[in-house]
Amino acid sequence: MRVTRESLIRIAKETAQERAYNDKDIIAAYLTGSLLTDRDPLLGGTADIDLVFVYKRPPAQPRSFIILSPDIHVDLMRRSKDEFKSPRELRGDPWLGYEMYDPLLLYERERFFDFVQASLRAGFEFEQAPLTLQRCRTLYTQARKHWTPLMLNAGAPVGAGEVIQYLQALYLAANAVAELSGPPIAERRLLLEFPARAEALERPGLQAGLIGLLGASSLEPASIEEWLSDWKMAFAAAGSDARVDVRIHPARLNYYEKAIRAMLESGNASTAIWPLVYTWTLAAAVLQGEQARAWQAAFQALGLFGTGFEDRLQGLDQYLDEIEILLDEVAAANGIVDL
Repeated sequence: MRVTRESLIRIAKETAQERAYNDKDIIAAYLTGSLLTDRDPLLGGTADIDLVFVYKRPPAQPRSFIILSPDIHVDLMRRSKDEFKSPRELRGDPWLGYEMYDPLLLYERERFFDFVQASLRAGFEFEQAPLTLQRCRTLYTQARKHWTPLMLNAGAPVGAGEVIQYLQALYLAANAVAELSGPPIAERRLLLEFPARAEALERPGLQAGLIGLLGASSLEPASIEEWLSDWKMAFAAAGSDARVDVRIHPARLNYYEKAIRAMLESGNASTAIWPLVYTWTLAAAVLQGEQARAWQAAFQALGLFGTGFEDRLQGLDQYLDEIEILLDEVAAANGIVDL
């Protein structure tokens, strides 16, 4: 199958229309994600189609994946109409606000989309400093909420659950910076796109800090190469476990692996560390035995497991402080006293 941006958008339209025809609970469908924001959405020859269905009632399965080929899949998100009942509040939502700001409408059964989007965009306020800062402060606060219990329990045994919480805090912190100059950055592209966002704010040190908090400041590409086989076995094993995070799905193995390999070959291997460590930890949360020990050994080398974890927590505290100062400076520069 010849894969182009246009062919993937066509598949999205066909999928939306077919499913809506057979399911009268679907009132709207729209496309979001890299197919709309990137001229070349393929990374390592792989891509997903971010498709959102809006239902009359809360859906039983919020998210699922449709395999189109080994390298292409549909990432199908299901939302309830109730999530959009206060469009003005969406302006301050750092995730759903951007999702609805400029998607591609594929299907509509009721007059839903225009009303929500018009309310979201009213007065061109969405991209102005007050609402931008509100969304960034929301992300910052969420990051602190993940960090706080970890620090309060510093010294306690660390497992995959604690590392997931740490990584979630780091992802939220990075997007608290990123949303000052654009939409949130998707997981796979975090370290590819974050440097430009930090540069736009004249804070290039935030990129170095992010890499450091992942333990990758002096990491050799060979180390990542060595870990890939263990990562792949963990991903494949965890993908059949009902307890695992939905993102660890067989449809997404190539999606992550080929992207990681492309980043390794790009000459900037550190960009590959985020999708590797995050998905590996999600998989490790349901694994035991040799596969769990391989994860532990790699993460100990990164300082994300064992005795180095407390140092990473302290470093994250300082990083969050830097972000808070940045947000305060942006607020002061725009004459915003309190949000």
